[in-house]
Amino acid sequence: MTYRDPLYRRHRFPDEIIAHAVWLYFRFPLSLRMVEGLLAARGIIVSHQTVRLWAEKFGRTFANEIRRQSSGRLGDKWHLDEPVVSIRGKKHWLWRAVDQDGFVLEVFLQSRRNAKAAKRLMRKLLKGQRRSPRVMITDKLLSYCAAKREIMPGVEHRSHKGLNNRAENSHQPIRRRERIMKRFKSRRHLQRFVSIHDPIANLFHIPRHDINPGHHRELRAEATSLWAKIARV
Repeated sequence: MTYRDPLYRRHRFPDEIIAHAVWLYFRFPLSLRMVEGLLAARGIIVSHQTVRLWAEKFGRTFANEIRRQSSGRLGDKWHLDEPVVSIRGKKHWLWRAVDQDGFVLEVFLQSRRNAKAAKRLMRKLLKGQRRSPRVMITDKLLSYCAAKREIMPGVEHRSHKGLNNRAENSHQPIRRRERIMKRFKSRRHLQRFVSIHDPIANLFHIPRHDINPGHHRELRAEATSLWAKIARV
């Protein structure tokens, strides 16, 4: 009898196909129907609804493992930002923190843009990273100053919009996905998606500005190998 990882038991499709579908959906700005079409082109007939179920179940498992392995290993310069997101006509703010290399540290959807919301983000950051940053960079929003005085009083804080391009650029993948999906349907939908998408994006995020093409290919191959290990295929 062929051994099958317990994670994939009671699923009709082979492990490699499930893992590949999840990888396609979170690695690239593709809709569920696009993933369905790409699989169909290879003779794999699966509905987009099945792809959605795979993405929710297996994507969370993979993201949690990536998050566990990267805990405490990311940068010590934190860039914080909070772009507005419209869900069913109501404004929400996607509070996000990235390090100096563009790796996402935390994403947290909230209905307010105030000091209380900033405190919640900072507490989640400290809990997830298990350490304080060397420096924190934000825009001119005064809520960051109030929250920082209470949560991280000893940390250097630089408040300047021009210094925070790193955080602002990190929103682009979610903006692209928002357009493809014709907006997110609910707060739960968006929070679930970003909590899976961003750890997987971190795994394949390779800064190109300071490495040569050969080294970039090596890092990409290493990331692909690590994904195969995490996906157990």
